[in-house]
Amino acid sequence: VVYHMFNQDYKTETAIYAEADASETFKGLYIRNEEVVRRSDASGVISYNVSDGGKLGMGSAIAEVYADESQIDIKQQLESLQAELEVLKKIQNPGTTEAAQPSNLSELISESYRNIITDREKGDYRKISSGKEELLILLSTYQKVTDKSVDFSQRISDITAQISSLKSSETVPLDTITSDRSAYFVSYADGYEGKFTKENLSTLTVKAIDEAKDSGSVDDEGIVGKLIDGYEWYVAGVIDNSKMQYAADEKVTLKFQSTSVTADGVIYDIRETGDSQKSIVIVKCDELNHDLVQHRTERVEMIKGEYEGIKVPRKAIRFRKADNEKGVYVKLGEQILFKKLEVVYEGDDYVLSKLNAGDDFISLYDDIVVEGVDTDGD
Repeated sequence: VVYHMFNQDYKTETAIYAEADASETFKGLYIRNEEVVRRSDASGVISYNVSDGGKLGMGSAIAEVYADESQIDIKQQLESLQAELEVLKKIQNPGTTEAAQPSNLSELISESYRNIITDREKGDYRKISSGKEELLILLSTYQKVTDKSVDFSQRISDITAQISSLKSSETVPLDTITSDRSAYFVSYADGYEGKFTKENLSTLTVKAIDEAKDSGSVDDEGIVGKLIDGYEWYVAGVIDNSKMQYAADEKVTLKFQSTSVTADGVIYDIRETGDSQKSIVIVKCDELNHDLVQHRTERVEMIKGEYEGIKVPRKAIRFRKADNEKGVYVKLGEQILFKKLEVVYEGDDYVLSKLNAGDDFISLYDDIVVEGVDTDGD
């Protein structure tokens, strides 16, 4: 008491709200059951009928082979014109304009624009593409509703004529490559197909993970791409699990260096290696899309959980002698009081204590004493 009365040399920090997640970042190795698709004749040019990560059924066309690039150009022009024609027909349809009201259209236009901005901030460029089409339809419909002189009939007629002309220049493909089963498709092969599979997960080593490279496409004109069996795939990496923070069957979220897309997964296996700071972790996922099949390795962040609470510096934490309670001293006017912690997350130099834990616990905006109180407690 006498010490507190005469010593006012305290250094404090305000207890603030904070969020954190328990995560590990590592070099991730993608593992999938894959089979390379080849063509018998490497001549000609390939036009793909399915995008990377797209689903194929048995007998579905993967790609068509043409004699030269001109036929691919014609095919792309036809696809573009057909898409524009479909949009114009939707706008020109009397049912679309008769039911539309300018005020409702204006609200939908604003909402569509905001969605595009949001998708841009997220880096979801595939979603932006469909959003742009929706916005175009709304804007054109609004223009047509508010100005009766607007008419797209002539444009529809012109596009129809262009399509007819281009179709007359089309030739039959030299070859059509089809899938022999239901699978996902990727338009390249990197040479690791058959090496990293579900069957050899149990024998995967730290060395194999370290040496794997994101080498991109193998230079072989006979390769069309590869088929991925099933929707299950795995990410393997090496982490420090010496504190036993991660265990098999735990749910995690994965973030990737190359895309804003995230994937939910489950820790399929976590295996010790003889080095306490190196454990092999394997996460199982069941979501496949274009972004998630573009690499063999990349930096991956594995997030176990997200937490919120009151941020407390580690250097302020004390153990009260009387009951060995963990807590901090706070300055309340001229008083120095001990308040307990209910730790929900531990960072390197701070912890998060539970919000609204009770009167005896740290509260938001308390002045935490970080210097000026000894470590022996009350």
